[in-house]
Amino acid sequence: MTILEDLQWRGAINQQTDEEGLEKLLDEKSVSLYCGVDPTADSMHIGHLIPFMVLKRFQMAGHRPVILIGGATGSIGDPSGRTSERQLQSMDQIRHNADKLTAQMKKLFEAGSENGIHLVNNYDWWQGMGVLDFLRDFGKEFNINTMLAKDVVASRLETGISFTEFTYQIIQSVDFLHLFQNEDVQLQVGGADQWGNITAGLDLIRKKEGAEAKAFGLTIPLLLKADGTKFGKSAEGAVWLDPEKTSPYEFYQFWLNQDDRDVIHYLKYFTFLSKEEIEALEEKVKTEPHKREAQRTLAQEMTRFVHSQEDLEEAEKISEALFSGNIQDLTTRQIEQGFQHVPSSTAPKQDIGLVEFLVDVTNIEPSRRQAREDIKNGAIYIKGERVQDTDYTVTEKDSFDGKYIIVRRGKKKYFLVHLVEA
Repeated sequence: MTILEDLQWRGAINQQTDEEGLEKLLDEKSVSLYCGVDPTADSMHIGHLIPFMVLKRFQMAGHRPVILIGGATGSIGDPSGRTSERQLQSMDQIRHNADKLTAQMKKLFEAGSENGIHLVNNYDWWQGMGVLDFLRDFGKEFNINTMLAKDVVASRLETGISFTEFTYQIIQSVDFLHLFQNEDVQLQVGGADQWGNITAGLDLIRKKEGAEAKAFGLTIPLLLKADGTKFGKSAEGAVWLDPEKTSPYEFYQFWLNQDDRDVIHYLKYFTFLSKEEIEALEEKVKTEPHKREAQRTLAQEMTRFVHSQEDLEEAEKISEALFSGNIQDLTTRQIEQGFQHVPSSTAPKQDIGLVEFLVDVTNIEPSRRQAREDIKNGAIYIKGERVQDTDYTVTEKDSFDGKYIIVRRGKKKYFLVHLVEA
């Protein structure tokens, strides 16, 4: 398949400005293409990955990706997908965020790749632009009526939009023109909500460079889950690429827990598995759904791509330990990842009788009677070991490096106890 045929099969194309023209161009040469991200946070989340996975596919097909970090546009605020104005950030914060996103992009796009990326920051060409130059050179090229008709602006007219955010599509259009002129970029890729901005950029290129200028736009569909809700969040909120914000274990679990109705769609979107491999997994979803092989493959591919093989192995080790209950060999770091969202409490670093520990110190059990009953019935585990002696004493040997004690009640109910100096 050609790159466009592959994207169509994966369901990764929403709109194209000139499908036939782009296909012809891609047949003729290696093309430079770009996608941008504004540094509104110091990490991307998995929703940001959607257009960049398309960029990665173009890279693997021999084309040259240019990634734009929006140091300038990030200081303005993109009105796309918003019902209200964005909170402006300080330039120091924007620069910090831009540095962090740049490091993430380099890891995703340059690791093991012969056909590397070119990273640019639009602040570099906007910082010297005077307001009069902007209005004379570019403002004159944009018709207000046309701008008002764009979905991104029209959707905000009732609630209101500032002049600052109104100008965003002009600034993004100038970015496309700049990259067309200086980096030979002929294709812009973006989310479905960027269609108006992309077509505005194409109009500007043709006004400045002539009607025959070969420039194209391609957008990716809005990714929805089978239940109709927007893709990209877990029960704990956004799923970040930064391991300090979302641990590799949590990241792995997010993909592992996907619905059977969604998993093949996500394998097409987010992995580089072949059509044959994905169709084989699709068959297993139908015939052996209980094995969740498609979900496991998705989790493995994504964790390896965003983090590393070592992080994947660690996430799988934590998952297996929690599933089996054999947590004794987990490291403190693995405990911190795997038990981040379980109920937690504190206890002093001293020897404490188990019943007192469960009731008075940690509130894991509601009463001494219930605690004794659960202990005798074999429902209480300390560090993965069943304890059935009501006279048992909890000591530091039951902890992980003197920092944590893990209590399990029943089959799956875990509690994390932080040890503090008495």
